[in-house]
Amino acid sequence: MKCRFECFKMKNSVNYHLLFTLVLFSLIVTTVYLKVKEPIFQQVMYGMLVFTLVLRSVYIVTWVYPWLRGLGYTSLGLFLLGFLLWNIDNIFCESLRNFRKKVPPIIGVTTQFHAWWHILTGLGSYLHILFSLYTRTLYLRYRPKVKFLFGIWPVILFEPLRKH
Repeated sequence: MKCRFECFKMKNSVNYHLLFTLVLFSLIVTTVYLKVKEPIFQQVMYGMLVFTLVLRSVYIVTWVYPWLRGLGYTSLGLFLLGFLLWNIDNIFCESLRNFRKKVPPIIGVTTQFHAWWHILTGLGSYLHILFSLYTRTLYLRYRPKVKFLFGIWPVILFEPLRKH
């Protein structure tokens, strides 16, 4: 995230508005959570924070590099799907446990939505890191290329600039 702000900021400037907003958000969420001690509140606040920061980075970067929009939104979509499944698992935990007792184990495994939360947010985070790395290497005037290992796993390769 920091590299995007470094790439797209005015020289020698600090984004005090963003800094103030993040600190204030953190203080409010922490204070409220300590008072109410409700995990759902913490989960929703975490989801809002990640959603806002990823969406903001996609918005900033795609002004300059519009072809990265798909990668950014795929990252965000995977995170949101994981977040949705995590909350379904939390809300319907008892029902899901009872359902798993009645179905074959292979079906029961696929309804472990908390596990899907970890898998999908991990993939979403990986794609967001790829998005950030691609942005940074473009900014530094390298020539990044996205390749797919085994035809499915995206990685970034880049060549350094040649000195003339």
